[in-house]
Amino acid sequence: MTGTEMKRVLLVEPDYYTRYPPLGLLKLSTFFKNQDVETKLVRGKQYPPWEPDEIYVTSLFSWAWKPVWDSIHYYRTQFPRVPVHLGGVYASLLPEHARLSGATDVHVGLHPEAEHCVPDYELVPEWDTSLLFASRGCIRKCGFCSVPKLEGPPSHLIYDIKDLIMPQHKRVAFFDNNILTVENWKGTFLAARDMNKIVDFNQGLDARAVTDEIAQTISTMRFELIRMAYDFIGIRPYVEKAIKTLATYGVDRRKLIFYCLYNYVDSPEDFFHKIKDLLNWGVVAYPMRFEPLCTLEKGNYVAPKWTAKELEMVAKARRVIGYGGAFPAYEGLVKKFNAASNFAEAFSLWPKEVGKAAEIPAEGLHRMDEEHEIKAKKVYWSSDRRKRDWRTALPRK
Repeated sequence: MTGTEMKRVLLVEPDYYTRYPPLGLLKLSTFFKNQDVETKLVRGKQYPPWEPDEIYVTSLFSWAWKPVWDSIHYYRTQFPRVPVHLGGVYASLLPEHARLSGATDVHVGLHPEAEHCVPDYELVPEWDTSLLFASRGCIRKCGFCSVPKLEGPPSHLIYDIKDLIMPQHKRVAFFDNNILTVENWKGTFLAARDMNKIVDFNQGLDARAVTDEIAQTISTMRFELIRMAYDFIGIRPYVEKAIKTLATYGVDRRKLIFYCLYNYVDSPEDFFHKIKDLLNWGVVAYPMRFEPLCTLEKGNYVAPKWTAKELEMVAKARRVIGYGGAFPAYEGLVKKFNAASNFAEAFSLWPKEVGKAAEIPAEGLHRMDEEHEIKAKKVYWSSDRRKRDWRTALPRK
């Protein structure tokens, strides 16, 4: 690079699955452009139109480390003299392992200078959702979650988010990890509502924090679904109260989807009762299998109270009698779980006697399918979820 040439930075998201553009890289792009640096965003292994002066690679879950290493190897091979910086979730959770990737250096945590930059949506011009954090961190210290380690307690509160929501975007996705427990929640909600945006609380809302004021405010907003969690059997009263409170203010129960943790400290019987509760309360249950935070292989961990067979029973039930991996509160599923006395009965797809019909007759499944198509086609598993993969929003060559 000569003295008259603009510095160039290549931003790389490895080729792992994700529905959203890399928010951290979009913020970095704005940070660099403010310094008259040219940036380009690529996915996976793509030779850029120019030789970069620096390369920044992001990362996601720890088990998605191989695409990260592949990308780093590719760009180090193509540009051996160019520094390659690695950051993101995997890099922050497993920095020692990440340093073996071949990256020049590994950044742990947030980029302090880029954190409050507005994302550079010029890099994804067809993307229609504003992505933001109105806060960082969480008051909870759940052992299955990386947030306490990566972000700590609540911080970085933003009280005016209007400049972070693009007028041309139809939607806004909040990535806050526990927005209901921070003091700027109401102003944040009202700003999105007043801008007439469809809201996605991407990381979910804490059922334990739902109040009448919160429920009433949510009822005035545009949304396709509300995500919450039923992680432990011990929070049952809070989950039930949250559902009833939201319903009181007119929120359709079919638009409430509850992630239901399993393969952690709870037993299969606890999991059975959680799913049964949710179905009887008329909401959608979405089983969420626990993976250790720093695992390098997904799907191998079996918790002490679980067996591989029981985990496979859940996986099969999700495929066969679920919809998109979820269990909606349809009559056939509610009857099946209410008739079961334990986990094995609820998640068995065939009776013990070989050759007999499935527990849910074919006509019952057919009725459930019709109900799915008529009532909730876009509620708990929106077609929007499939269509808006950010990879389709990159500029066409």
